[in-house]
Amino acid sequence: MTKTTAVLSAMIRPLVESRLPDWVEPHFFASKEEAMAMAPRAEIGWFDMYDKEDMAAAITAATKLKWLNSIYAGFDGMPLHLLQQRGTVVTNGTGINAITIAEYVVMGMLTIAKGYREVVRAQDRREWLIDSPGKVELYGSKALLLGYGAIGKLVEERLASFGVDVTVVRRSPGKNSLTPDQWRARLSDFDWVILAVPATPETDQMIGAAELEAMKPTATLINIARGSVVDQAALTAALDQQRIGAAFLDVTTPEPLPEDDPLWSLDNAHITMHLSGRAQDKMFIRSATRFLENLDRWHRGEPVTPQVDLARGY
Repeated sequence: MTKTTAVLSAMIRPLVESRLPDWVEPHFFASKEEAMAMAPRAEIGWFDMYDKEDMAAAITAATKLKWLNSIYAGFDGMPLHLLQQRGTVVTNGTGINAITIAEYVVMGMLTIAKGYREVVRAQDRREWLIDSPGKVELYGSKALLLGYGAIGKLVEERLASFGVDVTVVRRSPGKNSLTPDQWRARLSDFDWVILAVPATPETDQMIGAAELEAMKPTATLINIARGSVVDQAALTAALDQQRIGAAFLDVTTPEPLPEDDPLWSLDNAHITMHLSGRAQDKMFIRSATRFLENLDRWHRGEPVTPQVDLARGY
């Protein structure tokens, strides 16, 4: 039997090794050096590494790669043009972390609405508060949701349960939606602006000084997309001058955020260190199951899912 060489991250080894089909010849790497040495043989690759530059280098070295799999949903920083030239099929982690990220959005909104940060601080001081530091109800508030993929749909579903009036931005007109050329003119209508878009040239700094100026002075910006979709300097200035109410930032530019960055010191900036997707224990289980199901499809000549559109970058 002719075997297919698969080079896979050691992170996933305990979940897949005993379940791999006979036609796969697996090689597992535990370091960048091992990945680089194995990459040229890979026909199927799972090159996930914390350092995206190391990951991109291994992918570039994998000249025989026919199918690249990843647990990451975002593929910014990867050699997409090269993968497209080589005809490599790419599957990503879209939806793997959607539940926990959607829950993080709700957590952020409630934290800000109820002033929960001040409640925690009061507990640290052993001070018994006699009034709530936050008096906003989610019920009846209005949210603008930019990004209507797996995460966006789950955010909308959860916020509906709280009675939040959600408007989504999408290319095709529909109920409670705005098109990409309409939402900026309506920014002043919303209490919450939620970013769940992919990082592409089209979304780069889509929230800048003009957009922040157009928002309500009490509005909160929530970013669970990528730091690049926000002009961070403009956001820092808007928060410092209290031109918007708050920002809940799971992502920043760069990451990690430097210790001397002024965002850390702003009381209306809530920084959650890109933890939203990690705030659960099922990420690797779901990803491994999807990969094994895709292996069966690949062997039968059927399409693997979900595939990245390499021209669009997501």
